[in-house]
Amino acid sequence: MGDFFNNVSRYPRYFITITLGIFFFLFDKLKPLLKNPVSAIALIGVIVSGFIFVTLTLRAMLGLPAV
Repeated sequence: MGDFFNNVSRYPRYFITITLGIFFFLFDKLKPLLKNPVSAIALIGVIVSGFIFVTLTLRAMLGLPAV
């Protein structure tokens, strides 16, 4: 039974490692775009608009009041 809990305790660490790896990979690929001011503003706009889109979509799906 101890081996079972040992294996189950590894899953959160695996999930965190995979998530951080994806974020580091994406940041490494997008880092050159931050050197040019025009592309940096466009990248920030895409990230902010994506966050707003996801937020509004989740609020509508969950039936929460409008902002």
